[in-house]
Amino acid sequence: MTKLIIQIPCYNEEAQLPLALAALPSAIAGIDEIETLVIDDGSTDRTFEVARQAGVNHVIRFTANRGLAKAFMAGLDACLKRGADVIVNTDADNQYCAQDIPRLLEPILAAQADMVVGCRPIEDIRHFSWLKKRLQGWGSDVVKRLSGLDIPDATSGFRAITREAALQLTVISDFTYTIETLIEAGKKNIHTRWVPVRVNDQLRASRLFRGTREYLRRAVPGMLRIYAMYEPLKVFASIGFLVALVGVLPILRFLYMFATGEGSGHVQSLVLGAGLLLLGFQVMVIGLLADLIAANRRLVEDTLHRVRRSEAALRAAPTAARRDQEGASSRLSGT
Repeated sequence: MTKLIIQIPCYNEEAQLPLALAALPSAIAGIDEIETLVIDDGSTDRTFEVARQAGVNHVIRFTANRGLAKAFMAGLDACLKRGADVIVNTDADNQYCAQDIPRLLEPILAAQADMVVGCRPIEDIRHFSWLKKRLQGWGSDVVKRLSGLDIPDATSGFRAITREAALQLTVISDFTYTIETLIEAGKKNIHTRWVPVRVNDQLRASRLFRGTREYLRRAVPGMLRIYAMYEPLKVFASIGFLVALVGVLPILRFLYMFATGEGSGHVQSLVLGAGLLLLGFQVMVIGLLADLIAANRRLVEDTLHRVRRSEAALRAAPTAARRDQEGASSRLSGT
């Protein structure tokens, strides 16, 4: 049996959540059981009560707002503990067309991917400004270079994730999970694909950031930070090489002046160049140390993966046993 849990992170979504829940499919080919899970990220309105009244199977409630990334990870952990074989993440503002969930699941059910991203038709979205469309394309191209994954809409939160892939994901950002999980998937060889999906009319403005400037201020350093976590030697070696290369220039200037008999008045160039060369060398050494730390982090992540897998299996075992028992009872009652 294949169990799907559709998780929806929420923050003050009492008006939009009923629409998003009503649009979810009740049956999907290849899926035997569908459940819903809402993560109430410290809402100050009636989001929690609305989710309960709508008949959501599972509701997690934070006492304070922790951010979208924390809500996403809490949802993954809860889905794994409740025996999910596949997890679909969607937004509470009904942005994504829920009728495309079967399309999102097709590569996973066909064993062709471990994570599938639903990519929006960015150029056709009317409420996206020209600048936002250009930044979306630029950002997705940067993420492609950092992760090695060709995903046209890197910031899309409409995703399907297998149980095994979810066990490997670890998000450290407090801002958003979309870009970080793609870089992580690329570095951990989690087979990721994308499918085109539709969007609904905008019900409200984004609450994740107040404007393009704020998004860039928080997203760009986050991308570089995550990439440096997985490729520290490459990052620090590149920086160290550039600093050392700049240091060579004043040294060459001093040598030229010395060869022409004017070197005595330009010793400061030699001092500056030597200082930059030393700094570049130190940055490279830091890269070596960071690479050793990264190797240790990979061992820790592998241990965490094993612990999470064991914990999820233990939590899910009673649920699986109960489903088998119910199935056996129904077969006996039918004979």
